[in-house]
Formats: sequence, structure tokens, C-alpha cells
Amino acid sequence: MDITLLIAAGSAALAMTAIVGLRYLLTSGAFALATRAVRPGLYNGLGRQIRQEIGWSLLSAWIYGVPAGVVAFGWQHFGWTRIYTDVNAMPLWYLPLSLLLYLFAHDTWFYWTHRLMHRPRWFRMMHAVHHASKPPTAWAAMSFHPLEAVTGAVVIPLLVFLIPIHIAMRGVVLAIMTVMGVTNHMGWELFPRLLVHSPVGGWVITASHHQRHHEHYRCNYGLYFRVWDRLCGTDRGLAVP
Repeated sequence: MDITLLIAAGSAALAMTAIVGLRYLLTSGAFALATRAVRPGLYNGLGRQIRQEIGWSLLSAWIYGVPAGVVAFGWQHFGWTRIYTDVNAMPLWYLPLSLLLYLFAHDTWFYWTHRLMHRPRWFRMMHAVHHASKPPTAWAAMSFHPLEAVTGAVVIPLLVFLIPIHIAMRGVVLAIMTVMGVTNHMGWELFPRLLVHSPVGGWVITASHHQRHHEHYRCNYGLYFRVWDRLCGTDRGLAVP
């Protein structure tokens, strides 16, 4: 690879880092403002914690952005990955299926690495940073030790080499990942009680489910779905009314 391509790859990584950081600031900021309006005073006295959450999260944005930028560069210049742009390249029914495949694969990776990081040695080494947020806030979604951030940063870049996905569906995956990451840490339930306590809500993770993980640690490890928690006996129900 010549110097021009190396510079272009580096620029792509820097641009993606900026995009991930800005996406975090805008999304977490929006839901933090919503929290102030809907649950005034919920984050009172947490200023120092929030500043730490933002600092760790912006470091995580860099760690997430670099592999994403390099993969995007490779896709644009060399045709790496199985991302496609022609909607007719695959059957239309594959669009929602690819979304579910990505979410389930990501959820599976997250569940098992998350459980590993709750083993005492790994918890002290990495995951304690995330659990230092007591209680977590809308700013805590990406508040990770760099080593933990690496485990999350590699998932989607690796999946695009394995599972075909339309570029628009990849955007939906990233949007869901961002919104659920933030809303699951807000400390209050955004979604209607009717949904959370419905049969669908029994399989999908929201703040009501993830808050219990932050309260009790040894349960509710999933990211999007409660499938692995239910199969492995680690589902402890809901916390936030």
C-alpha cells in the first residue's frame, strides 16, 4: 500500500472516530436533556461521575472509530466486506433478516464477553470502570476501560466480512446499538409499561432490565435480547418500574 493510500486510510479512521464521538455526544446529550425534563433531579450530585463517563466514552469513541474507519476505507477502495448497495443484490426479505442476524450475533458476543468480564480478575482489570457509574446515567453507555472498548469495537467490523448486509441496514444496526446503549443506562424507563411488560418486552432488553444488572452485577448480561439470559438462568427480571 503506497503512502497516499496509507494517508487516506488514516484520514478515514480519524473521520470515523469524530463521527462516533459526535454521535455519542449528541445521543447521550439528547437523552440527558430528556432525563432533566422527565425526571428532574435524577442526576443531581453526579457531575464528577458524568465528567468521568464522558472522558472514558470519548476514549472509547476513538477505539471504536479506528477499526470502523479502516474497514470503511477498505470497502470503498478495495471492495472488502460483504456490504452491498444495490437493494436488488439480495431478496427483499433478507433485509430484515440481516438486521436480526447482526443484532443476535452482536448480542451473543456481548453476553459471553460481558459474563467473562464479571469474573473477579477481568472485572478488576477492565469492567470496574463501567460499573464505577453508580447509578449509571445517559452518558455511561460508552464509559469503558480501553480493553473493554476493544472487545466491543471489533464486532461489527468483523461481521461485515461474514454476513452480507445492505448499507442502509448497517446504518439501522448502528442506530439501534447507539440508542439502546444510551437508553438502557438512563436510570428510568423510556418505553411504555404496556410494551415493557408485554410478551415482546419479555424478550427485549430495556432500562428496566439492564438497571438490575447495575444493581446486582451477577445477572441480566444481555445487550438487545433476553434470550441468552433466559437460556443460561441469569435473567433476574426488571428493576425500574
